[in-house]
Amino acid sequence: MSKKAKKEHKKQHKDIKPQEPQKATEKVQENMSDNNTENTADLEQLLKDEKDKYLRLYAEFENFRKRTAKEKLELFETASEKVIKNLLPVLDDFERAIAEMKKNKDDEMAKGVSLIYDKFKKTLEKEGLKDINVKKGDSFDPEIHEAIAQIPVEDEKMKDKIVDVVEKGYQLGPKNIRFPKVVTGR
Repeated sequence: MSKKAKKEHKKQHKDIKPQEPQKATEKVQENMSDNNTENTADLEQLLKDEKDKYLRLYAEFENFRKRTAKEKLELFETASEKVIKNLLPVLDDFERAIAEMKKNKDDEMAKGVSLIYDKFKKTLEKEGLKDINVKKGDSFDPEIHEAIAQIPVEDEKMKDKIVDVVEKGYQLGPKNIRFPKVVTGR
């Protein structure tokens, strides 16, 4: 737009106020009907630019709305993650206590502790906690497992396989919150 056209445009539109959209539309339509083709082309370009700005702003807002809705959903799904992570060592201690009581043949005590352990674990499962199942002989996958040691094995079939599971792994919903710690064969 030339300087002269800008001055004319400002001069023609200085009477238009934001609270008078009907008058503004009428003024634009009057200018569009003028025989001045340069002014009409300028107004059409201005209208096109404003439409483009509006569409970009609308698209940006929609993207923002979708992103925040997704983040909010993820937050709800994993809101209890920190608390559950802090409770995992307690769950491990329960399992070790039950194993020791069974070794010492203290069945009555083991039965009582097992009942508490089961109730505790079911409560955590209601919140979305799941075990990551790992067994001896499974293939080692660095995406799923955390290798803490490698030991030499005599059996060729156990090379690059899991020899021992040191600590269980857990998922909270779709997210791994603790990877299983394993010993692999080499």
